[in-house]
Amino acid sequence: MRTLAFYTTAGCHLCEQAFVLLTEVQQSQPFLIDAIDIADSDQLIERYGVRIPVVRLEASERELGWPFSIDDLFDFLNADDPSPDFTARP
Repeated sequence: MRTLAFYTTAGCHLCEQAFVLLTEVQQSQPFLIDAIDIADSDQLIERYGVRIPVVRLEASERELGWPFSIDDLFDFLNADDPSPDFTARP
């Protein structure tokens, strides 16, 4: 099963919106969400501090930054592996 890294931090309203979209996609697509709080690392703050929320496919290391829609998420997931697991949309 794929894992999506989700770069976020507490109190980020955009991150909350992005998480809702991720869970909507997750209802029809099998993947794990690894929520990573950037506040735990100076390196992550430097890399993602003004860009969060960001999702990254761990296998390919491709990233999708905010703003994104549910369709953008499906396209992002399908770009590396257009298998049946990631083509269905609700």
